[in-house]
Amino acid sequence: MQAQQTIAYIGIGGNLGDARATVEQAIVRLASLPGSQLLRVSSLYRTAPVDSSGDDYVNAVAQVATTLAPTDLLHALQQVELDHGRERPYRNAPRTLDLDVLLYGEARIDSAELQVPHPRMSQRAFVLAPLLEIDPAVSIPGAGPAAPYLAGITDQPISRL
Repeated sequence: MQAQQTIAYIGIGGNLGDARATVEQAIVRLASLPGSQLLRVSSLYRTAPVDSSGDDYVNAVAQVATTLAPTDLLHALQQVELDHGRERPYRNAPRTLDLDVLLYGEARIDSAELQVPHPRMSQRAFVLAPLLEIDPAVSIPGAGPAAPYLAGITDQPISRL
């Protein structure tokens, strides 16, 4: 019997070291997650830090079909982050790699370990622009279609690489 697959969206970003190369390597790693298949990947985007400091970020969003449970997916992503030298010295610190579960099917999860839909995703151009590039009709569970939120964050500079 085959396990049920869920469509999940993963936010990818980094701003330390060779961020572009790290994001590209992370995308390759996403394609090899257990029980998962990489379906789509956005273009890479350059964005200024939001609620953070340091160099500009390189960001992307990937769509995966996965049989992993939400927390198992999170743990797999955290291992990829660690493999790329991720440290967490303080909240919103600059980072080599950040992988976030943005959406997991229609799930709404609010635990100490994982919040889905990802909090503030509708307020971040670096999430919405690449997300809408790969799925223009995507909806945020509990919030509705994602596309209208983009108009409210036009003050956040973002450019496709």
